[in-house]
Amino acid sequence: MTQRQVESNANNALGNRLRPMLGQSVVRVQNSGVIVGQPLLQPDALITAVGRSPVVVEAEYTPAATVEEDARGRLGLEVVDNLRRIEAVLALRYPEAVRTAVDQERALRAARLDYCLFTPAKYGPAPERKIKGIARFPESGWLEGSLADLADLIRLMSLPQLAVDTAADLLQEGIALVAAALEEMERERPFINREIARLLGMDNVPQTRRMAGAILANAMVFHERIAGMHAHIKTPAQVCGAGVTNPRGDTLATWAAILEINYWPIFDIARRILSELPAYYAAVILRGLEYTSGRVAAVGVENAHDLTGRVFQRLIADRKYLATFYTRPESAALLARLAVARLSGLDWSDAAALGRLRIADFACGTGALLSAVYEQITARHERAGGDPAALHPAMMEEVLYGCDVMPSAVHITSATLSGAQPNIGFGQSRLYTMPYGRLSDGSVAVGSLEFLAADAQITLSNFSNPAARANGNGDEQTAQAVAEVPEGGFDLVIMNPPFPSNTKHFDAAAGVVNAAFAAFDLSETDQAEMAEQMKHLARDTVYHGHAGLGSAFVSLAERKLKPGGIVALVLPFTAVNGASWVKFRELMAGRFDDLALVSIAANGRDMSFSSDTGMAECLVLGRKLGPEESSRGRGNFISLRERPANFAAASEVAKALLTANGGNWQLEEGPFGGALARCGDTIMGEAIDAPVDRSERGWGVARIRDAAVAQTAYALSAGQLWLPGQGTPLPLPIAPLGQVGQLGVHDSLLTMPTHKGPFRKERPEPTATYPSLCNHDAKKETRMICSPDSQMRVRRGMQSRAAELWATASRAHINRDFTFGSQALAVAFTERDTLGGREWPNIRFEQRPFDYAFAIWGNSVLGLLAYWWQSSRQQSSKASMTRLMMPLLPTLDLRALTDDQLTLAQEIFEEFRDKELQPAYLADADPNRALLDRRVICDLLGFDAAVYQGVRRLAEKWCAEPSVHGGKARPKDARLVV
Repeated sequence: MTQRQVESNANNALGNRLRPMLGQSVVRVQNSGVIVGQPLLQPDALITAVGRSPVVVEAEYTPAATVEEDARGRLGLEVVDNLRRIEAVLALRYPEAVRTAVDQERALRAARLDYCLFTPAKYGPAPERKIKGIARFPESGWLEGSLADLADLIRLMSLPQLAVDTAADLLQEGIALVAAALEEMERERPFINREIARLLGMDNVPQTRRMAGAILANAMVFHERIAGMHAHIKTPAQVCGAGVTNPRGDTLATWAAILEINYWPIFDIARRILSELPAYYAAVILRGLEYTSGRVAAVGVENAHDLTGRVFQRLIADRKYLATFYTRPESAALLARLAVARLSGLDWSDAAALGRLRIADFACGTGALLSAVYEQITARHERAGGDPAALHPAMMEEVLYGCDVMPSAVHITSATLSGAQPNIGFGQSRLYTMPYGRLSDGSVAVGSLEFLAADAQITLSNFSNPAARANGNGDEQTAQAVAEVPEGGFDLVIMNPPFPSNTKHFDAAAGVVNAAFAAFDLSETDQAEMAEQMKHLARDTVYHGHAGLGSAFVSLAERKLKPGGIVALVLPFTAVNGASWVKFRELMAGRFDDLALVSIAANGRDMSFSSDTGMAECLVLGRKLGPEESSRGRGNFISLRERPANFAAASEVAKALLTANGGNWQLEEGPFGGALARCGDTIMGEAIDAPVDRSERGWGVARIRDAAVAQTAYALSAGQLWLPGQGTPLPLPIAPLGQVGQLGVHDSLLTMPTHKGPFRKERPEPTATYPSLCNHDAKKETRMICSPDSQMRVRRGMQSRAAELWATASRAHINRDFTFGSQALAVAFTERDTLGGREWPNIRFEQRPFDYAFAIWGNSVLGLLAYWWQSSRQQSSKASMTRLMMPLLPTLDLRALTDDQLTLAQEIFEEFRDKELQPAYLADADPNRALLDRRVICDLLGFDAAVYQGVRRLAEKWCAEPSVHGGKARPKDARLVV
């Protein structure tokens, strides 16, 4: 007879296994007297740590009928010796194998555990902040993982989220106070603010004053913490409180004493800013910040410096050109976990081996990615029995490299990283402010991208190098430092590089000639010279002006990685399908293996991994090949259904993605879907293995909710009609549009004087000699026949050139920027030959009947699918296709149609010329589109009714894609038309 053990034995075994994995925590099992006001209550496991919130684990053997109720009841309780409320409780189900095991610790090590997480859904108003509702993660079902996964989640959820959020709001109030004082001083003593701006390497603008406020506030909050660790360091209240007569002098003296201990990342630049302030303004600012730091300390956040990074994104107003979009902490955690998991051959318990790692972010911003990597490495080290505190000096001095062009951002990165163990000192760090713009010797520099040409660069400053600062008088001065970034020297390069292109001229009147280099109010001359410098540096790289600086940072990452090193990037979604990113895709396909690309099949802000970008982004990971290796030419494409909403979700999504191998299902296998990544009963995303060697065509499989739609689209592009529910493919004549027809001339060649354009554009007239279809008007573009919206007038003396270009006019036009949520047509037809414009380039075919066949094919569901597959889906429901990509568009090979089919195509076109088509996102519910599908599928192409029904099922699936509907609500009466 099998012996079953009582739950208390399993709980003790759980505690014994968790203790070495959570070495910085205290793990107590079934202790009474630990909950305020409930001395008899015994949580199954209570995990506490200094500066952290308590986490409770309530556990039962399966089926664990009451474990969730018990877990809910623990939320909000206070722990006796922790003085914090319980903000996270895990409900755990022990499997039967643990119940019947003689050695339960061994059984737990081998078991797959079921658990779920309970946290407050929200809090009520201050000061009580009572819990208002309870959130369960996942919403239904159970997470599944190992004991190590459980330990990771416990460590993650011990962050005192309520205290952090409250303190972040308080800190922002303090920053606003400083900025207001500096604004007032600007009116009376503007030269002081100019000097502060010079210290920060910025212009004297309101943004800079907010930056200065962030640095001073960060220093004051950290000062509050340090005063409790070192007896000779006075508190902020003692040096700048209400009764202090010389707050500036006393504070500077105390900060000098702090610098003797170390803490250079936090206090060096803060002290320099404070030294510039007049006594009155210094007193106002310091007393306000002393009050702020006291309120933050009262909240009970030990590592309060982390808060500055959380609010830093709100301070960067110069996003249009610098594009310093803040990587969301949850996104950083996801990417870091995926990246660190790829670091192979490491003994995570070996501190010396971890100290030999080299990890870089050459566009570190506020350090979100480096901080996330740091957390992952130290968490794995602790889980393996190591001491994160002992690892800290090596991480700061040798492992982590960070570069940025904004001194204030590097300050925040330094403070955040060094504050992970605020009581552990270290020497020189590898965090650098890079030269950007016009330098003192008259040359120009473009930040970290200078490393494309050299392994070492002189930097503007290194805030963490105290030895470099002493001059002959014993004073401290910010010194330049040489940053050594050897080629092939890094194990991991992780970045969210800036995205701007240097080819945008939309605001040249404001002095912007190269948008990629227009930050910090650089002059037109500076911008132009920096663009030339970029061209020089970018030789033999994948950089492309239209792709923007992000493509140059990709080459920088590849050059600095050692063979076997890991690249982990946040990139704009145009990297997936954009024509200007072809070289990037070639690089990844040829020089890297183990490729993974994560995108989000959602809309609006939820389709990006950064804050406030308003455009889709993707995560790209890969392992650099060694000299004797070759790529298998494939990648794992993962489309999430939503962006991770919190750290727990990010952690579990990463775990699910690491185990959801897209290789189980391949893109070429037909419309059967991919490998599902789940969190409980919730499908978080779908993974599919796909070829990446056809780089010029793009990687259309990304950002797709239903992988079966991608598989059908891929088959279509390869000349196969393989519909969902159809066992085998059917042949279909498909060819690239560029082989079937010829794209008309570029619209700039028509009208721009710089391109010798022979025309000027004017309002349309019914009898225009040179009509043109240039712009979108969705309300008028509901029928396949569209009227020209412009006409071209010939400039004097350019008659011959005008005749030459007019010879390229045609009746068929393709939509360049197709908004599925409002527009109906992928292809427009004009009664007369018409010139194309920016939004409607024209297509010329050798045979006039091809125009009709192209129009009905392009506006059928199969034509819409082909367009969507080839396009760049960077915006919610707007699909764009550049002129470089249009010739690659898979289209019906009109050359393969018989004369009878072409005649029939014209008849079908005439039948539909006056029929209204609904916006494309309603293609499944549009009776006219359904009729068009039937005529094309059955009558023109000769397939049977079953194939037509399959196309209509495909229409339903396609219209459900977020990149098609864009989150737009469907009419209540919209139903599938079959």
